[in-house]
Amino acid sequence: MGRFVVRRLLLTIPVLLGASFLIFAMVYALPGDPVRALAGDRPLAPAVVAQLREDFNLNDPLIVQYAKYLGGLAHFDLGVDFSNRPVLDTISQRLPVTIKLTVVAVLFETIIGLAAGVLAGIRRNSFFDNLVLVSTTLIISIPILVLGFVSQYVFGLKFGWFPIAGINDGWYSYLLPGLVLASSSLAYVARLTRTSIAENMRADYVRTARAKGLPNRTVILRHTLRNSLIPVVTFIGADVGALLGGAIVTEAVFNIPGIGRAVFEAVGQQEGAVVVGIVTLMVFFFIFFNLIVDVLYAVLDPRIRYD
Repeated sequence: MGRFVVRRLLLTIPVLLGASFLIFAMVYALPGDPVRALAGDRPLAPAVVAQLREDFNLNDPLIVQYAKYLGGLAHFDLGVDFSNRPVLDTISQRLPVTIKLTVVAVLFETIIGLAAGVLAGIRRNSFFDNLVLVSTTLIISIPILVLGFVSQYVFGLKFGWFPIAGINDGWYSYLLPGLVLASSSLAYVARLTRTSIAENMRADYVRTARAKGLPNRTVILRHTLRNSLIPVVTFIGADVGALLGGAIVTEAVFNIPGIGRAVFEAVGQQEGAVVVGIVTLMVFFFIFFNLIVDVLYAVLDPRIRYD
């Protein structure tokens, strides 16, 4: 296991380099002049424009710009935005907010999704099973933007159960946006768990466990559920990275100052350094959580060995 983790960590280096170059190229090769976007309707003096382009290396070829970016990255310097604020300061301020939102979303996704999937799987073709199938299909089919506005209006304005915007109420402020963010993933987890449980309930080892006289609870929790969790863990592990980077809509609807909203604002202002720094960090999160998933495989299934 140790050698496997070391190999995966070493493979992270070329993956991050390749991903960061693609992100950098897509951001800086897009048409449009960030200096002109910074000026808005008021044109800047030619000397100011020339100085800004020189300060942010916009006159250099793309490969030279990327080489300079890597030089700063080697010293943990992700550059500065047009207001000379370090990108690391933006990340350090916004990332904890998105992490809290992601933690709440993952808890909803795991607890509700697993519970609904297990109950539907062991009671296949029952009323509850059909209810889970219909409700999850409905949730998946509704865009998260619509779901966010509807939940904000109903549970925030109409009933007053949750704050409708901001993070002034601490963790309580994250409950409604966390549930909205987790809605689609929750539905997928429930369906994955239901399918996996239903298939494993018909497996030979389950029939053998029942023939030995083991209690139904032991058969489900110790044997069936454990072997059914591998596809679910795979999805949740990959989804954590997606939730961290994909909270743009949710953070915009609920006015949450997280990392997703920072990316949205940076794209609108053509702040290339901010976009590249944050998206590269999201790539790292994807790689890290996929490594965690691979390690969990061996915990869930003793037959899986990496050494």
